[in-house]
Amino acid sequence: MRRFRWPAAALLLVAILIGGFVMVGGDPPRAPAPPTGPRVLVAMGDSTISGESAGDYEPGTDGDDGNWCHRSTKASIHHTALRAVAETINLACSGAPSAQVGLGETQQYTEGSQARRLGIIARGKRVVAILLSVGANDDPGFARVLDACVQAWFDEDKPGCAEANRDEWPRRVDAMVPKVLAAIDDIREVMRDAGYQPTDYHLVLQSYAAPIGPDALASLRNLNGCPFREDDLRWVRETAVPLMTEGVRRVARESGVRFLDLSRAAIGREACSSDDPSREWFSRLSVRWADLRDEARSTHALQESFHPNAAGHAAFGRCLGEFLATTDRAAACLPGATGDLHAATSLGP
Repeated sequence: MRRFRWPAAALLLVAILIGGFVMVGGDPPRAPAPPTGPRVLVAMGDSTISGESAGDYEPGTDGDDGNWCHRSTKASIHHTALRAVAETINLACSGAPSAQVGLGETQQYTEGSQARRLGIIARGKRVVAILLSVGANDDPGFARVLDACVQAWFDEDKPGCAEANRDEWPRRVDAMVPKVLAAIDDIREVMRDAGYQPTDYHLVLQSYAAPIGPDALASLRNLNGCPFREDDLRWVRETAVPLMTEGVRRVARESGVRFLDLSRAAIGREACSSDDPSREWFSRLSVRWADLRDEARSTHALQESFHPNAAGHAAFGRCLGEFLATTDRAAACLPGATGDLHAATSLGP
C-alpha cells in the first residue's frame, strides 16, 4: 500500500490545532507571577475549620442537594483580625480526607478538589496565607472513634474505645502522614502554577484540639451532654489527640510548612467542662430535632456534636491571626492570664 504523505504546512497546522485542543481541555498555563488584587486568607481542610457546629452555614452547605460541608460564616478563618487582609475564604468541608483537599478525584459531600478551587482563587486574588487542617478523617477516623466511644457508653459489657483503639492508634497516625504530605504537595503545585513562589504566601498546618477530656462533669456524662466513660475521656485528651498532634507536627517538619499546635488550646473549655455551656469551646452531644423528622436529613442530625462552636472558632481564629503576624515557624495556642489564647512561640515543628 502506498504511504500517504502530508505536506509540511499541513503537518504544522495539525500540530497547532492539536496543541490548541490540549490547551483548552487541560490545565491552565502557568502564570508568570501572583496577581496584584485584594489580599486574601484561605482555609482548607475538614470540619475543625469548616465551621461545623458554629452555625450560620454558607448557602448550599447545610444539606442542599447532599452538600453537608457546613462552612460557617463564624469559622476561625474569619476571626484573625488582620487589617491588611481584604477577604477570608473558606474552602474546607466537614469530613474531608486529605485526598479531597488535594488534586485527586475524591469528592466530599458532592464537592471536588479543594486544591483546584484554590488555584482558581489564587489566579484572581492575592493569596497571602493558607490555613490547613486535615488528617483526622484519613486512617485515624477520629469522628468514627468518638462515635464508638459513645456507643461504648451504652453497653458496659463492650470494651471502651480507649481499649479498642489503643494498640492500633499509633499505626493509624503513621499511615495518615504521607497522605497529608501529598495534599500539601498538591497545594504547592497549584500555587506554583498560579505564579507564586514559596515565599509569596504562608502555608500554616494546624493540629487538632481535644473536644472532650477527663474533667467533664459527672452530671453531664450522659445523653444530656457527653455520654463517655471516664477512661475514654482521658484517652482522647491524653493519648489520642497528642499522638495525632505529633503526626501533624511530623508533616510540618518534613514539608517545611508553618505549624500551629492547638492540642492544648481547649483544656478546661472542652464539651461538658462547665455547668455553663457558654463557657465551653466545643459542642456537646447535639441533635437537630427538626432534621430527625426529615428522612433526607435525619442521618446528619448529630453531625454537629463535639466540634468547635462559635466561641471556640473565635478564640482559635484570634490565635491564628496572632501567629500569622509573626515570623515564627511554629507556635502553640495556649491560654494567658485572662484565659484568652495566645500564640506561644515554640522552637520548631
